[in-house]
Amino acid sequence: MSDVFTPEKRSAVMARVKGKNTTPELKVRKALTALGARYRLNRKDLPGTPDIVLPGRRLAIFVHGCFWHGHDCPRGARTPKANREYWTAKVARNVARDQRTSGELSAAGWRVETLWECELKDGAALSERLQRLLQQTPLTPRSPRSSPNWR
Repeated sequence: MSDVFTPEKRSAVMARVKGKNTTPELKVRKALTALGARYRLNRKDLPGTPDIVLPGRRLAIFVHGCFWHGHDCPRGARTPKANREYWTAKVARNVARDQRTSGELSAAGWRVETLWECELKDGAALSERLQRLLQQTPLTPRSPRSSPNWR
């Protein structure tokens, strides 16, 4: 079966796929804020530009879409019928990149967590998981020089 859109329309649809401030990311950010966590977004100075970073806990959180990052859930396991080879290779490259950046972050002393889009449907379970994650990753003491009042 061929695509239901013309190539031009498909290109326009794909160009509108967001990389930042996605609905799943907003859901995680809202839950973290409710738990009182302080975080930063899309730190470009870290490998892989994590979606959410808790610098005081040295915690990097990636919020992955199941399809785009090859999760083993039903949504992540499906492959489009059109251009199957391209999509299989694309997702495989994404998975390899994710593994590489997680390794680089871990080697730099960061804890890396991945939250999958399919796991975010249950708000209570998400809140519990984030709370557990915050408890398992205590705040690291800051040096006096990193304090804004240091002279």
